[in-house]
Amino acid sequence: MYTAKAFAAHSASSPLAPFALQRREPLPQDVRIEILYCGVCHSDLHQARNEWNATTYPCVPGHEIVGKVAQVGSGVTKFKPGDMVAVGCMVDSCRTCPSCADGLEQHCEHGPVFTYNSPDRHSGGMTYGGYADRIVVDEAFVLRVPEKLDPAAAAPLLCAGITTYSPLRHWKVGPGQRVGIIGLGGLGHMALKFAHAFGAEVVLFTTSPGKAEDARRLGAGEIVVSRDAEAMARQANRFDFILDTVSAPHDINAYLNLLKRDGTLTLVGVPPEGLPVMPFSLIGGRRQLAGSLIGGIRETQEMLDFCGEHGIVCDIEVIPIQRINEAFERLLKSNVKYRFVIDMATLGGEPAGN
Repeated sequence: MYTAKAFAAHSASSPLAPFALQRREPLPQDVRIEILYCGVCHSDLHQARNEWNATTYPCVPGHEIVGKVAQVGSGVTKFKPGDMVAVGCMVDSCRTCPSCADGLEQHCEHGPVFTYNSPDRHSGGMTYGGYADRIVVDEAFVLRVPEKLDPAAAAPLLCAGITTYSPLRHWKVGPGQRVGIIGLGGLGHMALKFAHAFGAEVVLFTTSPGKAEDARRLGAGEIVVSRDAEAMARQANRFDFILDTVSAPHDINAYLNLLKRDGTLTLVGVPPEGLPVMPFSLIGGRRQLAGSLIGGIRETQEMLDFCGEHGIVCDIEVIPIQRINEAFERLLKSNVKYRFVIDMATLGGEPAGN
């Protein structure tokens, strides 16, 4: 074991602060990564403040990690020191269940090991995430970052990117389809980029008319203000697929009614409470309401390679680690376009003791 520098939350009400954590020395299949950048996901805030009632403290968030390989174990074959790599939301799974066998580790039937706040099968404690200067991960859960991608702007691809890429691919979004994206934030802006790159006709639904210009830049061909009842009514029965990225309470039925017969609306946003569904919103057009959770390792690498080929990255604001608490407050106000990324070179100094 060795000591790494990090920032951690020590309670639901305390700000994140410097912290010293213990990382394992690399095992034969492990890769030690010096973290260069870590994206800030809204789920980091939820976990740090125990809003999902499942946080173990101290909690070191961060699951949008990009860095360079510093050391590899004796059995590692995929990576070498100096490689630019990434780690997303998972660092392990059972690897034997049907979901893992299908490359869908996020649905591991024994539970995936998440990058932070998850039982650590090696230490016996909890995993610690990417708000740190280094991390050790089994090579099976390490991803290669294409050389063409800016490493800072690539970091949020590990969550915001794959969370939107996976459902668009699974439901075969492409040319000839009319696709709706609900919400323009960290997830929504990536959904626009991907749906446009896949060749679909893309429509953004937003409560903010002021986002129209940005939405067009990101790939939307049309913008509908969802508070405009007449504008919404004109969209009825027109969509093959709708991706809902909104985590605030909203009327899901208003969007289900926009689907064509056999159309699908997929949730990737997580509102704090349930979304009431009117049965006739589904059965009237044999419509489907579905959900999607990140993506497996194989698909995440596919997504990164696609981004490398098409020059797709996240729109980001780079911050020093010392501004993470301010960033959390701005997240609550949706005051970022569209993802914060921490420059881990700013970590510096001596961490506080355990």
